[in-house]
Amino acid sequence: MSLNAVPHLNFRGQAREALEFYRSVFGGQLTVITYGDFGMPAEVPGAQNVVFGEVVADNGFRVMAYDVPGAEAPVRESTTRRENGTTITEEPFFLSARGESVDEVAPIWDGLADGATVIEKFGPAQWAPAFGMLADRFGVTWIVDVTS
Repeated sequence: MSLNAVPHLNFRGQAREALEFYRSVFGGQLTVITYGDFGMPAEVPGAQNVVFGEVVADNGFRVMAYDVPGAEAPVRESTTRRENGTTITEEPFFLSARGESVDEVAPIWDGLADGATVIEKFGPAQWAPAFGMLADRFGVTWIVDVTS
């Protein structure tokens, strides 16, 4: 038996935009099904929101997302920051994008960094050839690193 843990991100009206962004960074196939596709009348607010969405790439990347039913809310801000050389966080989780070389993960970092808040700049680290941490434009905190 094979088991995979796949991150499932919850948004308030931004799921499609986030999934399209992640597909632009990681590649792969995008699937989006809206509440309207499942029968919600088009005139009902939220019918265009995502009830099921995912990006699946040949490189092993996979993420799922949907829009929580109800009123749309602004993108939340990350509670992760650098302070006195230490990463301080109240985040319940981070997503990690890890590769085997700097050349492999540097484009991932560059893509995710567009509109992001950089927490730890991408570069050499004591434990890895490269490491960086950021909160993307949707408030999701990512660690991008190279296996050592």
